[in-house]
Amino acid sequence: GEGRDLPLPESADRRPDAAEPGTHPPRSVHSCPMASRGKHLEHLAEIPLFSALSKKDLQRIAKASNEVILDAGTVLAEQGDMGREAFVIVEGTATVSRNGRKVGAVGPGDAVGELSLLDHGPRTARVVADTELTALVLSAREFAGVIEEVPGLAHKLLGQLASRVRELDRQIYG
Repeated sequence: GEGRDLPLPESADRRPDAAEPGTHPPRSVHSCPMASRGKHLEHLAEIPLFSALSKKDLQRIAKASNEVILDAGTVLAEQGDMGREAFVIVEGTATVSRNGRKVGAVGPGDAVGELSLLDHGPRTARVVADTELTALVLSAREFAGVIEEVPGLAHKLLGQLASRVRELDRQIYG
């Protein structure tokens, strides 16, 4: 439903920190349990965020993440909510808005929701899928583990965050 964090797909329900027992993903979330790990790795290797990583690192990320398909209109993050997962967009686009105003768009290779997992603060924006969207989902615990185990990913995320800070700085101060 709108305004709620998406529960993780079926394979994540066995983990104690996943969605509450007895809850099921909303209709707009389609888990891809039959997708082969090979296909999952292929998707990872095509994402700019992961492109320079070793096969071993890609396998770690593949093991920690779940690939989901979200319908257009699905809310990935709601401004002000506490974040429980991060998304990396594989295919499709989403609109980013703050206080009801569009501030940007995200697409393949972009991470969504990682700020809340890094600083434990509330979501800074609302993110809504514009198109059907394929994404990798990492719970807070999985995200923290991947950041520690895959330094190359941590460096790329820091680079993305630094770019955002520079862009905001440029918008504010010229």
